[in-house]
Amino acid sequence: MKGLLLRLSALDADAENAVRVIGFFDQLISSRASLSTLVKETAKLAECPAGAMDSMLGVCLRADPAGGQVTAGDAPPTAASRPLAPSGQVWLERAGTPLPLDELVLERFAIAAAPLLDHSRGPMPELGDTALVELVLSAAAGEAERSRAVRLLHFEPTTRLRVLAVAAEPARVKALVAALREISPGVHCASLGPVHAVLTPEAPPALPDSAPRDIRIGVGPALPVIQAADSWQQARTALRFTALTAPYPAVFYADELGAMAALAARMRTEDIAQVADVTALDRLASEPHGADTLAALTAFCSTGSARKAAAAVYRHHSTVAARLAHAESRLGFAFATPAGRLRLELAIVLRHLRDSTE
Repeated sequence: MKGLLLRLSALDADAENAVRVIGFFDQLISSRASLSTLVKETAKLAECPAGAMDSMLGVCLRADPAGGQVTAGDAPPTAASRPLAPSGQVWLERAGTPLPLDELVLERFAIAAAPLLDHSRGPMPELGDTALVELVLSAAAGEAERSRAVRLLHFEPTTRLRVLAVAAEPARVKALVAALREISPGVHCASLGPVHAVLTPEAPPALPDSAPRDIRIGVGPALPVIQAADSWQQARTALRFTALTAPYPAVFYADELGAMAALAARMRTEDIAQVADVTALDRLASEPHGADTLAALTAFCSTGSARKAAAAVYRHHSTVAARLAHAESRLGFAFATPAGRLRLELAIVLRHLRDSTE
C-alpha cells in the first residue's frame, strides 16, 4: 500500500484515496515502525515537513519531506496539528492552501503515534549515568525512551553534542573525561565493551595535538542529542582509522572520513580476506624484516618518495629502495605510477581496517 502513495498531492479527496491513506498508516503500524520512521514517512507522503512531540516525555521529532532527515524541533504556530493526550501533538507544516486529505493524514498520523508514546509513559526505572548513556546510544531504543534518558542526563532535545569512541586504559579515559569537563560540565561516559563512549557538547579544537599518544579517539559529528546513536556509530568508524604509530593519527574526526566511511561500512573482514593485494601484504609481513618492509611501504604512501620514506622510518634510502623493489615483485605491480601507489595505499588501508574491528 505504501508503494501506491507516492505523493499526497496526486490524490483526490474521494473514498478510494481516503482508504489508501488509511492503508498507508495501517501498514506502518503493522510493521511496528518506530516513531522516527513514522514521522519520516508522513513527511514524504504529505510532501511537507511533519513532526511529533510530547512535552511530558521530552520527545520532539521533525522530518523534512525531501530526505526524511529527522531532527529535533517544535511545531511552528502556523502548522496544522492534532493533539495527543495528555501532552503531545502531531503536525504538518503545509505552506499555502491545505490539501484535501490533510485532515485525514493528521488523524491517522495521530492514531499511529499515540501508542508509540503511551507505552513509555510509565515511570522509568532508576538508572545510573552509565546505563543512561547506553540507552541514548542504543540504535534499538525507541525515541521516547531515548528522549527520557536524554532529559535525565540534563540535555535539551536540541542540544548538539559529539560522541567520542575512545580506546585506552580506563585510567586514561578518566583523565580525558576530567579534561573535557573543564571545558564543558555536560560530559558523560560509559564503557561499552573494549571501547569507551564519551558524550560531550564540546570537543576542544586542539584535541588531536593535546591527546596523549597512548589513547586513540574517533570523534563523531556534532548532532542533536536525539541522534547521538548516529554520532556514536560514526565515531566508531573513525576509530578504525586511528593508530598509536605513524602514519595513522591517534585522533580522527568522522567529519573528515569522506569516501573512506563508505569503504569501512561496506568492506567486512571476510570481504577484505578475498583481496589478493591484502593477502600479498600478509605474506610480506611474515617474511624476515617484514614489519620493516610494511613500515617502509606505508611511509612511501604517505610521502610519495623513497628518500622521504627512508627518513620517516630512519633507514638508509638504499635499504628502503631495495625493500620497495622486493615488495613490487611480491605484489606484482609498480608503485611509481599514480595508479600503483593508489592500489598499494588502498591495500594498506584495507589491511588496517581488517585488523581494527572496534
